[in-house]
Amino acid sequence: MRETNDPGIRAAHDYVAERIPETPRLGLILGSGLGSFADEVSNPVVIPTGEIPGYPVSTVPGHAGRLVFGRIDDVPVVVVQGRVHFYEGYPMEQVVMPARLVAALGVTVLVVTNASGAMGDHLDPGDLMSITDHINMMGTNPLIGQTWGFDRFPDMSMAYHPELRKRLHAVAEQEGIKLKEGVLGGFMGPTYETSAEVRFLKSIGADAACMSTIPEVIASARLKLPVVGVSCITNKATGISPTPLTHEEVTETAAKVEMKFRRLLRAAVPELAKELAR
Repeated sequence: MRETNDPGIRAAHDYVAERIPETPRLGLILGSGLGSFADEVSNPVVIPTGEIPGYPVSTVPGHAGRLVFGRIDDVPVVVVQGRVHFYEGYPMEQVVMPARLVAALGVTVLVVTNASGAMGDHLDPGDLMSITDHINMMGTNPLIGQTWGFDRFPDMSMAYHPELRKRLHAVAEQEGIKLKEGVLGGFMGPTYETSAEVRFLKSIGADAACMSTIPEVIASARLKLPVVGVSCITNKATGISPTPLTHEEVTETAAKVEMKFRRLLRAAVPELAKELAR
């Protein structure tokens, strides 16, 4: 167990550990409209997150609120089918609980996914983007005031693990899937960004915008849990899109590319689960 000094994580860990057949090796956190990937899990054991002590309940459409345990291509996995967000009113400590819990359960690699709006000129709705780095514009950090994990001042230079990204790109090429790259910018939400905010974020190097993911990646860095990330580009950002943005548009576009997304991740799981070089 990666954390031993947090009674909340220990209680959640003990509840889940008693109900699963084996230790998961790889964890996946699924974003808006991408929850159907959980259907790829064989012999699933499903635990509603509302039953887990201290676990926050997702209130956003497209986030089912379940942990799905089983195997993908003989790799033991846990799929977080629906995350929680800071804009739902939860403190950051609870927003990052899914990442902390799967780490406590024993995963050695975490895959984070999200639906994002494109700011980079090379990105279009329907694209899949490997996250190379991020810019935290949420105005806070999940590590503030916290003492759990290994390092109070974690290095973020490899927040999205280079070797895992290389493996993901190799799988995408084998599958004939065009996988683009970009920097993720994270806003607090729940409002979509203004045109001025999009121009600013683009000017400082961001290629796509979201309202999630970054807190989980920061928490994982503190836990020394390697991460790889995939954004599903669902729309052009404000000021670039010719129409007003809606959550329905985000989930609808994610649904249109879900088979490509599922094919990429299913093929990637065995490669991403291989032990990383020390």
